[in-house]
Amino acid sequence: MKAIILDDGTGLERLRCVQRPIPEPARQQVVIRVKAASLNYRDVEIARGSYHTSFPTPLVPLSDGVGEVVAIGSDVTRVKVGDRVCGTFWQRWVAGGFEMAQAAYQLGGPLDGMLREYACLDEQGVVPAPAHLSHAEAATLPCAAVTAWHSLVTEGALKPGDTVLVQGTGGVSLFALQFALAAGARVIATSSSDEKLAQARTLGAFAGINYRRSPNWAEAVLELTGGQGVDQVVEVGGPQSFAQSLHATRRGGQISIIGYLGGTEGAINPLDIFRRQLRVRGIPVGSRASFEAMNRAISATRLTPVIARRFDWMDIAEALAFLESGTHFGKVVLEFPDS
Repeated sequence: MKAIILDDGTGLERLRCVQRPIPEPARQQVVIRVKAASLNYRDVEIARGSYHTSFPTPLVPLSDGVGEVVAIGSDVTRVKVGDRVCGTFWQRWVAGGFEMAQAAYQLGGPLDGMLREYACLDEQGVVPAPAHLSHAEAATLPCAAVTAWHSLVTEGALKPGDTVLVQGTGGVSLFALQFALAAGARVIATSSSDEKLAQARTLGAFAGINYRRSPNWAEAVLELTGGQGVDQVVEVGGPQSFAQSLHATRRGGQISIIGYLGGTEGAINPLDIFRRQLRVRGIPVGSRASFEAMNRAISATRLTPVIARRFDWMDIAEALAFLESGTHFGKVVLEFPDS
């Protein structure tokens, strides 16, 4: 089989295609023929060598993918040959709190990821893909969608009538927008692009704020919410945007910290959290139980992920560069032959 690996060094030039044997499943393992994969910003950082953790090489990158089960080991009971499944980001976080997750079992680093024709995974680390989604759409779910669901629903207990603020128009933020709307909440989106804000409104956001024109965008949020602030913030920007998020959230509201696209430097006054009695939590994707609950909701509502662009899986360097450019609206997908 073909696989794309990261060798030693940094930068996209260390990506190369190699031949490897098709894996044989051991006890309680499944082999899937990968049909599609999708990119997250984590994948860019791992490839560039700028991720906060370094992993041994050679490494097959990418945590997100979907495929057809083509072989199963002994004692496999959760899936059968012919099933279409997604891999879970945390291969051994089945349910419960984050203390159940183990750093050594993350797909795409340190475990070999999905950028290969066949992947061998533990049966506990796969979930059935929603039947109405295409391969490309299902491939977007394991990281960005589960992160959005885990923050708003599993941890955030989102309810109808809530107001949610999403930052930007990447995968996590757009899934959060879609999940919030499906739950009967309303959404405010921020972006540096008026065109992207218009697209967010088309998806159902009731308001958009251009943070380049309004650097103190929390004031605009307060104006939109009658001075109250939002119930939940999906925070992907980092310390600089976090300061605004604090002031944009109502008393007793919640902020889910997911990324740091705006950098890692900045000062936070803890009194701002104390005075408003905010709940601030980090969201490390989510468990298999969150994934399964999310898929039930996706199937019930017939929700379809937003895909910005599709690439052939061999064009991984071009796809990563496109994601890194920040011009995308939605997820970037890699398709395999016959997908």
